[in-house]
Amino acid sequence: MGLLKGLLFTVFFFFSIFGWAETLPDDLAQEISDIPINKNNYSIYIQPLNSNIPIASWRTHVKRSPASVMKLLTTYSALLELGFDYRWETKFYYTGRIRDGVLRGNLYVKASGDPTLATKDIDDIVSQVRIAGISKIIGNIVIDRTLFKVSSRNTSGFDNNTYSPYNAMPDAIMFNKRKSTFCITPHGKRVSISKDVPDKSYKVINKLHIVNGSCRRGRSWPRVKIQTNSSSRSTIFLTGKLSKRCGKRTICKVVSMPHRAFYYALRDTLDKNGIHMKGSLKLKKVPKSAKYLFTHYSEPLEDIISTIAKKSDNLMARQVMLTLGTKRFSPPSTTYKSRKAIEKILGRFYILEKGTTFIANGSGLSRSSKITAKSLANLLNHAGKNYGQRWMNTLSIAGIDGTIHNRFINSVVYGRAWMKTGTIKHVKNIAGYVEGATGELYVVVVLVNDRYAHRYGAMLANRVIEWVATQL
Repeated sequence: MGLLKGLLFTVFFFFSIFGWAETLPDDLAQEISDIPINKNNYSIYIQPLNSNIPIASWRTHVKRSPASVMKLLTTYSALLELGFDYRWETKFYYTGRIRDGVLRGNLYVKASGDPTLATKDIDDIVSQVRIAGISKIIGNIVIDRTLFKVSSRNTSGFDNNTYSPYNAMPDAIMFNKRKSTFCITPHGKRVSISKDVPDKSYKVINKLHIVNGSCRRGRSWPRVKIQTNSSSRSTIFLTGKLSKRCGKRTICKVVSMPHRAFYYALRDTLDKNGIHMKGSLKLKKVPKSAKYLFTHYSEPLEDIISTIAKKSDNLMARQVMLTLGTKRFSPPSTTYKSRKAIEKILGRFYILEKGTTFIANGSGLSRSSKITAKSLANLLNHAGKNYGQRWMNTLSIAGIDGTIHNRFINSVVYGRAWMKTGTIKHVKNIAGYVEGATGELYVVVVLVNDRYAHRYGAMLANRVIEWVATQL
């Protein structure tokens, strides 16, 4: 009899957990029944934040391509491991000696993987150099970028838009998110070309034809062709026609190594502030004999994970993921170590279903990444209960900001959903929180992996989300 009871309990437990995987409320099923997507190619999960029992669960244990929804694993792992107030530290050292304002030795930069380091920070860094009593440097600027062991490529080459910013690759010394920005301004029959950073590691060759006529169609933007040599130095060719009536045109591409861009920006600002140097750029580890000078701090993690989620910033996500690898394992951090770090962090709370998750690079810009709707729901449930509104506000808010700022504008969902989206070819996903009609919060995950995902995926997800907002 005891054996029979045990067997019945096991059967009941199995169906209570996995039976939900094929269950949708009748009215929700009816609501989405006319959408021409194969039912086997999407997963839906809805659960009250204050309950462990789902209201809707459809194919939630099936592995799907997450696209940028994968960023939730990266950002939440970072929050669990580092906390909202964590800041990256770029440390400066020197060798030799400082006497009468002259540094006779090298200025070392120990990179930490700061995702936010940018042109806006250079003035503060130069100010710190001056406060340290340095007015002249007889030596080199040496950058230590050994904390991450990553590819030397500038871009991931995920698609044909090779030099687009979303394809930028991570590095321990990151600067301006690896983006090089230059402006083209017509002046009569001439054009002026200006770089945001005086970066000499890439060239812009102007072959534009300035023409009359309106600034439209083939006369509105230059054609851009980029050639990169074996030393990762790029030449940008501008061709085609540009109307003299066009205003400033800003072009942003991934064409320079971040250590070079940082070096040129720093050297230029040092010079403008009367701190002259004799030397060049070197790449080397900070020696043990080097003396500490000062630290430049990044923006707090809370701001960074919010940018990652709301703007779906691939590069920042990759920087954060590699940082987690440095915290859990001895440096240098690698993609493999960083994957394991995320798995260990989330594994403490049994968030990921075993054998169903593959974290390619932490950003979701990958065809090999996999996750289940249930794993995402577990994460969102844990995050919502432990960090509440502060965590939710790092996500895009329906109709207000981020990747869903134009979505749900005229919907009952406006301002009542906090979501992360994910889109690549044949993938249209969304996951987060929705406020029901009674004010209760629900975890909602909709993953669509189908050839018609781009055409109907958002429609399917919108109906699910609006059903939660109006019917629950």
